[in-house]
Amino acid sequence: MARAADLTVALSSAEEDNGMLIEIRDVYKIYGEGLESEVRALNGVSLKIDSGEYVAIVGPSGSGKSTLMNVLGLLDIPTYGRYFLKGELVSELHDSKLARVRNHEIGFIFQGFNLLNNLTALGNVELPLIYQGVRASKRLELAEDALKRVGLEHRMHHRPSEMSGGQQQRVAIARAIATRPSIIMADEPTGNLDSKTGAHVIEILRSLHSEGTTIILITHDENIAGVALRRVRVSDGKIAEDTAL
Repeated sequence: MARAADLTVALSSAEEDNGMLIEIRDVYKIYGEGLESEVRALNGVSLKIDSGEYVAIVGPSGSGKSTLMNVLGLLDIPTYGRYFLKGELVSELHDSKLARVRNHEIGFIFQGFNLLNNLTALGNVELPLIYQGVRASKRLELAEDALKRVGLEHRMHHRPSEMSGGQQQRVAIARAIATRPSIIMADEPTGNLDSKTGAHVIEILRSLHSEGTTIILITHDENIAGVALRRVRVSDGKIAEDTAL
């Protein structure tokens, strides 16, 4: 197994001829390595995801699915293994480059919304665009378009505390899509929502996928997973099933 220092991340605007977007090879994430309390959150995982796929990564709490998302989303670095993204190999990507890739290539949707209460919906959606250095006028245009896309054109100037849970999640989705990323990673995006509101969120993801966005959905809910076109089941840090639906 290669050391963490050997981790390589591929990164390019041009994809390989076969449409490969993501590939991880023999990836391990080990906590307390060598100790009696050692935990292998990921235990030799290999996975390929093509551009434009809709993949559900499923499994119970503690299975390793959220750890896998953190690795795929460049939020965490494996203990061992290699990660390729979009075909061009880059070794030892530095923190500043990792942040840039996360902000440009990947949109994140979390169960807890992660909105800033002191900002309006519009302000929250503008944040990643600020980090990208987008000029103010263009930033406003993109943020407004994203909020309209999720049906919140009349709530742009409301703060999270003035919104329902479903509306807050739609703000989080707007924030994720405002930068127009090629990948959306959604971690239990309906977990805090009622069934009707959750169905609306899933419909937004379906619409994004129909336009060519790659969707990676993390869920423990088999019914939610059924909306995807491929199911990857994680158990005890390993892939137990990889099935086209």
